[in-house]
This record gives sequence, C-alpha cells and structure tokens, in this order.
Amino acid sequence: MAKSARLSGFPERLPAERVIERTIIDTLEHTFALHGFSALNHRAVEPISQLAKDGEIDKEIFAVSRLHSDGAERNPLGLHFDLTVPLARYIADNANELSFPFKAARVQPVWRGERPQAGRYREFIQADIDVIADGELPGHFEVEIPLAVADAFSRLAPLGVPGIKIVVNDRRLLEGFARGIGLTNIQAVLRCLDKYDKIGPAEVGKLLATEAGADEQQQRLCLQLAAIESDSPDFADEVRALGVEHPLLDAGLESLTTLLEAAAVRAPGVVVAQLKIARGLDYYTGAVYETQLIGHEELGSVSSGGRYDSLVTVGKKNYPGVGMSIGVSRLMAFILGEESQIGATRGTPSAVVIAVTEEARRSEADAVAAKLRSRDIPCEVSPNAAKFGKQIRYAERRDIPFVWFTDGESGHEVKDIRSGEQSTADPDTWTLAVDDLWPRVYRS
Repeated sequence: MAKSARLSGFPERLPAERVIERTIIDTLEHTFALHGFSALNHRAVEPISQLAKDGEIDKEIFAVSRLHSDGAERNPLGLHFDLTVPLARYIADNANELSFPFKAARVQPVWRGERPQAGRYREFIQADIDVIADGELPGHFEVEIPLAVADAFSRLAPLGVPGIKIVVNDRRLLEGFARGIGLTNIQAVLRCLDKYDKIGPAEVGKLLATEAGADEQQQRLCLQLAAIESDSPDFADEVRALGVEHPLLDAGLESLTTLLEAAAVRAPGVVVAQLKIARGLDYYTGAVYETQLIGHEELGSVSSGGRYDSLVTVGKKNYPGVGMSIGVSRLMAFILGEESQIGATRGTPSAVVIAVTEEARRSEADAVAAKLRSRDIPCEVSPNAAKFGKQIRYAERRDIPFVWFTDGESGHEVKDIRSGEQSTADPDTWTLAVDDLWPRVYRS
C-alpha cells in the first residue's frame, strides 16, 4: 500500500511515545483500582438516538454504517463521544447484576468530529471514574471523586506532569443564587457565567441582560458572585455577604464547603472554589469540576466532570451519579512538547538481542531466547547473521541495552553496549537491573 496522507486529528504514536502513553494509562488504572473503582470497557458504538440529544455535540458525532448497507438500518449507530453516555446505558442494561453504589473506571478512545488543534483530537483517549448510586447518592462521593483525581495526578508527577488545580463549583449554588435575585432562565444564566474567562465580566453582564433578562442590579450581583475564588471553606462568607437567600443556595454552599474542608486536609491547595465555573452540559445538577495544569492553563481543562442526578432512569428507578474524566491525549500533547523533558528509555520492549553466529545455528539463539522469556526477560533474536558489529548496531538503533553471544571466549557471554562490559552469562540464571528490564519513562 502506498504511503497515505495523514488524517488530521487521529494521532498514531511512535513506539517510544506509546511507552509514555501506556505508562500514564497504567498509572491511572492503578490509582483508580486503589480507590476501589471496577475496570469496565464500553463498546465503541451506541445507537445515534442515545447519543444525539439535540445538543451542541450532535454535529460532532461520527455515524457508523456497513459499507454495503442500504442506508435503512432501524437503529443507526454512532461512535461514542464521551464515556458517560455509554456508562448510563451500561447501568440501565446491568442494574440487576450490579452492587450499588457502583464505582466504575474506564480508559478508552472516544471520537468527536471537532476541528483538530493543539491538544484536541478527533480520536482521543479519556480516563473516567464515576460513582453511581441506587436512589440516593451520598454527598461524600462528590468529595471523593476529585480527590481520587488529585491522587492520580500526584502519581503522574514523577513522569513530569505538572501540578494541578481542580476548580470546583456547585450548580445548586448557582441556581439558588439566580433564583434568589429573581432570575428564572437558569440555563441562560449558567451559559453566560461559563463564558466569564473567554469574554470577560463586562461582556458577561451584557449577555445576562440580553439572554437572561437581568437588570443592572442582577448583573452586578452575578458578576460579584463569579469573581469569588478561594481554596478555603471561608469563601461561603463572601457569598452570604452578598445578601442573597434561597434554599438551593444554602444546599450548594454546604456541599461545596464540605468538599473544600476535606480537600484542605487530603490535597492541600489543589481544590479551589471558583464560582464562575458552570460547565456547559445540561445534565449536571450538583458539584462541577474543571482541572488546569499549573503553568499550562492554555491547554484548557485536562480533567472535568460533575454530579448528575437524572442521567440514568430505569422504569421508576433513578440512578444518580458523580464522575470526572481525564483527557489522556490532552496530557500527551503537553508531554510530547519541547518543554516537558519527558522521554522513554526505548521504544521496543526487548532488553536483549541474541546474536546469530550463522543461519545454520539460529536454533541456538532461539533456545537462549526461550529460556530468557520463560523468566520474563523480554528479548529478540537478531534478524540476520551479519557481522557482530552490525548486530550490535541493530541493538543500538533500538536502544536495546544488551547483546547476547552464544559462542564467546568463555561460552555464553553478554555485552552491555552502553559501557562496553562483556561477561559470562547463563541463560538459566542471568539477571539484569530492574531499570533495564522494561522500557521506562524518565525526565531529562
């Protein structure tokens, strides 16, 4: 097949880059398991009727059909654009077999037909954790989800991933405040506030007037609320000082205060209340979260989510949930940038190349390889019986640290091609340093 044109927005990693990506995924999956989340793997497709809900995302959905279909499928399919919609369907399908509250973790590709740009792709990997409850979701899960994400990022720090700031808010706080000052078009208020960083407070004030019908006093109060930011639970005093009262506002303040109190103990300085955060998706009903890489805020949110009380309904039963999604591919955009200084020791898993003296004796090299593999040492046999210098260069080009010779002066010998040291080796007992066994991610 001839060399094809690259498809924009569909990244394919080089082997060493994939080592880095796989290390990030392994770290996330390990952290999620430590927090008790069960690993799931959703199917790639869902009925378009479940994906398309007359929202902004509809125009980005990739439709899927058979090449020779007649175009009249009863349930046309699309690739999932996030991992929340598939989870809702999974819960509905398997509610009788699951134990609640159910903690789910998924690390999978998702697809969106948006315009590719730095850190944004059409096919990308997300890592999601969610807690789904049967009937009633205890508020402490709204605390546990962002703290599990904070733990995951702390474990990525040795790889060179910068520190994070998780900015949080509560939809109940925003809705209660809006209703308390006499505004009724809550979705319009949320949409306006969510544009605070993009267009600035003055423009948000104008939008509030035209889209939410806010008078000057209501605009001023909304903008004063949106300007509040703090990593201390004392932020609630600033909100109350604005003199607005509503039961929903009280509920949101109480929930957000509890989150900041817990975060101050378990992840000091990481979680910050930012009352302009609204999150665009309509299904959030409680806490909402966005995450920024400190010093790289231009990348946008690398992890976001919130609480949703009505996403999953089966008959008369309701399954509320709360979750966050980490953009693995967006993290990779930072890690592969020039500033990150993150690399992999090698792209190939092999730690050893077994040299072939002559093709007639290839079976001797194969036997050594079989013994090393039986002891979980990754290795490969040289592709041809060239001069030993060429076989060593083959290993060097792939950053494979060791070359094994079956007929050295003392019998079996191994050469560390970095130091030049060569020593006698026994395939049944030879060991190598842990750092050399598998490819590693490092910071230069």
